[in-house]
Amino acid sequence: MVKISIIGASGTIGKNVAFTLAREDVIDEIVMYSRESSHNRVKGEVLDMYDALAAEDIESVLTASSNLEDISDSKIVLITSGVPRQPGYTRLDLAVPNAEIIKEYSQAIAKYAPNSIILIVTNPVDVMTSIALQYSGFEKNRVIGLGNHLDSLRLKTILAKHFKIHNGEIHTRVIGEHGDHMVPLLSSSTIGGIPLKYFVQSTDLEPDELVSRIRNAGGNIISKKGATEYGPSYAISNLIRTIINDSRKILTVSTYLEGEVEGVYDVSLGVPVILCKRGIQRIVPVRMNDYERSEFFDAARTVKKCTYKIRELLEE
Repeated sequence: MVKISIIGASGTIGKNVAFTLAREDVIDEIVMYSRESSHNRVKGEVLDMYDALAAEDIESVLTASSNLEDISDSKIVLITSGVPRQPGYTRLDLAVPNAEIIKEYSQAIAKYAPNSIILIVTNPVDVMTSIALQYSGFEKNRVIGLGNHLDSLRLKTILAKHFKIHNGEIHTRVIGEHGDHMVPLLSSSTIGGIPLKYFVQSTDLEPDELVSRIRNAGGNIISKKGATEYGPSYAISNLIRTIINDSRKILTVSTYLEGEVEGVYDVSLGVPVILCKRGIQRIVPVRMNDYERSEFFDAARTVKKCTYKIRELLEE
């Protein structure tokens, strides 16, 4: 039996992920956890989802809960709870209040679902991944942040639309911080197996503009509609399906580094990993040019500084 639990199911991301996963044949039960104050609303979401699933003859078990004991025996526990990002906010502005939330739930997961994989979406996700690792006490392969997976999908979309090529032909990746210090790996990106640099030379694509667009993609959506919704939900569902199906795909997620990439250590950042049913099978080596390497080091310094500060505050 495969059971997935979503902490923060009353929020936009949590309920969208639940509905997307409910259509998957490989998942037997989805626990939608929320605080007691939102419990009735989540019950309503469950009833609404059942009506939609019936239209496609899909049978799925959705459980609305305000009791953390209900997450027991979960394969994956997704944490989406936190103070939402507002227009004008940076992800680091959210670190202090959200770290308290992640600390509380990570300890609860360790108590009620000690064999699970923790998937962190709460921002700033790289910092929160380290906090979840610390307070759950789990092995690092079982604590995963959404990281740059969504950023990589956004870059893929931008390139596909620009070149008017099917997105399946685009192979690209963003690493580093899920925030202002993200690093698009343009030097190793390919289109149909051909290095991106050959396409750039023959078109009006401006690399600096491309980097700016991908870095500002989330903020642009938030400024127009108040929150990101479909992109994050499907990116999260993609990670969960990959783990459940033991697909062993290479995806870019946030994980705690101990020198595996350019000697960077004691910080969680987005890097390519092989995902399997145990979580992270291993970190995949990354090749960068000098500029990308410098940017990656900047990301490490920025996220590490914030993480250290948050750790100090949580221990006071």
